[in-house]
Amino acid sequence: MSKFKAFLKRKNIEISFKRYGIDALGAMAQGLFCSLLIGTIIGTIGNLADIEFLTQIGGYTKDVSGVAMAVAIGYALKADPMVLFSLATVGYAANSLGGAGGPLAVLVIAIIAAECGKAVSKETKIDILVTPAVTILVGVGLSALIAKPIGDAANAFGSLIKYATDLQPFLMGITVSVLVGIALTLPISSAAICAALGLTGLAGGAAVAGCCAQMVGFAVISFRENRWSGLVSQGLGTSMLQMPNIMKNPRIWIAPTLASAITGPIATCVFHLEMNGVAVNSGMGTCGLCGPIGVITGWYTPTVGEAITPAAMDWIGLALICIVLPAVLSLLINLPLRKLGWVKDGDLKLA
Repeated sequence: MSKFKAFLKRKNIEISFKRYGIDALGAMAQGLFCSLLIGTIIGTIGNLADIEFLTQIGGYTKDVSGVAMAVAIGYALKADPMVLFSLATVGYAANSLGGAGGPLAVLVIAIIAAECGKAVSKETKIDILVTPAVTILVGVGLSALIAKPIGDAANAFGSLIKYATDLQPFLMGITVSVLVGIALTLPISSAAICAALGLTGLAGGAAVAGCCAQMVGFAVISFRENRWSGLVSQGLGTSMLQMPNIMKNPRIWIAPTLASAITGPIATCVFHLEMNGVAVNSGMGTCGLCGPIGVITGWYTPTVGEAITPAAMDWIGLALICIVLPAVLSLLINLPLRKLGWVKDGDLKLA
């Protein structure tokens, strides 16, 4: 056993939740962002402006999204170059065979293929043949065996959440908004979770509400400590920056979380806010304004449902859910917390 542990250490193979559940998952979301998500935004602009070149980019990025995710995962796992490059084929196969749940299939299969490739890397004199062959054979072989079942399971679970939200928009609006919002602030990827589950429709709208509440909420309630740089880094970057402060005083998390519990059902029951764009947008919040942009692209060039011409109430609802209500509610909720001494000056100061 000691020899095996020494081998894993030498190969930089770390079997842990952090490595797979945080590092790999977060990298997968970045790969998806740098391919399908940004391509969808560019493609939508191309459709609206009738610019064929931009429209084509959207198609290209969709074709290589599996590749981008797998390579990003390999990078997070510190894969050797030969393994990293071989993961391109693995990602394409897993995403293609995984169907609607392709991102989850890519995550699972790319991790296994990358670790197998790392295990044999530079162990033979014909490494240029062995390493890519093992990585690709393991990855594509697993894709043929389990990508579809994984994808079907993820799709079924995502469909269950969406069905439950349609059936009980108030309760599920709260549940989805709070849980996805919390995931956004935790050092895991809410975007990757939404992508893996294909979280769109009304449930996707609730997820957008929860993520925006966390990001805008923390940005606003910490303004006195962090000023404009903090407003931008949290409001357009990530509320994850507050995790060290949350570990010191979990009560600072109350205001944004309660705000998400309020905006979620308002999104589902009052404005019927739906995310019909790319599912990864549901878990992005106001990061680069991807959440609101995803809703807008879903209006004009939806991935599910039919295109609509948004009315004034749609625009008002989007602004209220994503920006105005999270800011106002978080400030109002945080005031009594400060008076009680649960939140003090300096508790929200970013390092």
